[in-house]
Amino acid sequence: MSNLTLEGRCKTSADQKSVPIGEIHFYVDGPLHLRLEEAEERLQKTQEPEVMVDVDMDTLNLVLPEGYGPLSDCQMRVYLHYERGQFHLVGHRASDGSLIYSNVVLIDQLIE
Repeated sequence: MSNLTLEGRCKTSADQKSVPIGEIHFYVDGPLHLRLEEAEERLQKTQEPEVMVDVDMDTLNLVLPEGYGPLSDCQMRVYLHYERGQFHLVGHRASDGSLIYSNVVLIDQLIE
């Protein structure tokens, strides 16, 4: 499937701006790709603003910049932009609950 390297950001509180943290690496396997596509189809049918997709941390092979892991939770946020499904990784740092997230990827750009 797809090994991704995306820019990451950290937001320590709701009233703070996010700051760049460097590269986040992870792997989208076949089952996760299928769940992302299903979420995109659901959004196209229901007009919901977004869907959160659970990930399998054992197959995600997540690598965060030093000092930003581990995460207490991790999901993919899927939403539509001009009717095309996009997703990004979203999680919270276990040590302090800071929001950690990646840049966006188009679902249809993933390698099958």
